[in-house]
Amino acid sequence: MHVPVMLAECLEYLALKPDGVYLDATCGLGGHTGAIARRLSTGSVLACDRDAESLELAKANTADCPDRIRFHQSLFSQLADVLTEEKIPQLDGLLVDLGISRYQLTEGERGFSLMSDGPLDMRMNRAVPGTAADLVNFTAEKELANLIYEYGEERRSRQIARAIVRARPIKTTGQLAKLIEGAASRTGKIHPATQTFMALRIVVNREFEEVDALLESIPRLVKPGGRTVILTFHSLEDRKVKHAFQALAKEGRARLLTKHVVKPGEQETRDNPPSRSAKLRAVELFSNEELQEAETDRARWQR
Repeated sequence: MHVPVMLAECLEYLALKPDGVYLDATCGLGGHTGAIARRLSTGSVLACDRDAESLELAKANTADCPDRIRFHQSLFSQLADVLTEEKIPQLDGLLVDLGISRYQLTEGERGFSLMSDGPLDMRMNRAVPGTAADLVNFTAEKELANLIYEYGEERRSRQIARAIVRARPIKTTGQLAKLIEGAASRTGKIHPATQTFMALRIVVNREFEEVDALLESIPRLVKPGGRTVILTFHSLEDRKVKHAFQALAKEGRARLLTKHVVKPGEQETRDNPPSRSAKLRAVELFSNEELQEAETDRARWQR
């Protein structure tokens, strides 16, 4: 069963209007999308995801409210094109859940999971070229070590990269996980391959480039007075979101709704363990009236 992370908090910070237009940029299996749609009357939700297979599952999971949802296969960098196609100037709210889909993790053939053997793929959109196997088997050892260190924050990146290069070719997730387990000893409960798998996934899908494009486009996508809510699941992404939101506030374009990061409650982390690393941040763009008032104040001070 798919359980959307921090659903109550996401809905609270979005402050839904029954006639509003919202965009879920990471529809996944449709948990957040469906919850938003069911709270609207004449409003609508644009449900976007780069994974066509997830979108098909989301359509089935939201079959009770299809009239209020329009699905689009889209990268973050293409969201402005989605609005243009839908003839929507701007949004009342934007929701982004940067966690990997449970479907992707549990389907071994997608190549994301180190717990079930499958082809070393990791593409969120399997229609595009460039798999994790390509990255692992054809990247120079030094560059591979740097990628694992930078994107996975893995301190043992050099010894892992060395072991990978010596064992080439590597074709499956099970083969790679076992190899890393032999090269880097386990510390605590976390599998020693976890951070390397995360780094490979981020690079294969150009995730940080897409997140940067999303954060830069918020003032164009969301209308004055509209809100953006973003869930992150590791420190590198959270840092990007934090700095982008702080910059909007410092520029006098928005107010921070979460001065400190919001985390899931104890009950949710017990009921839904994958939520334990989630962090929520939210921002509200200033209304036209507030922007005009701020401009008037600046002009008064300059006199």
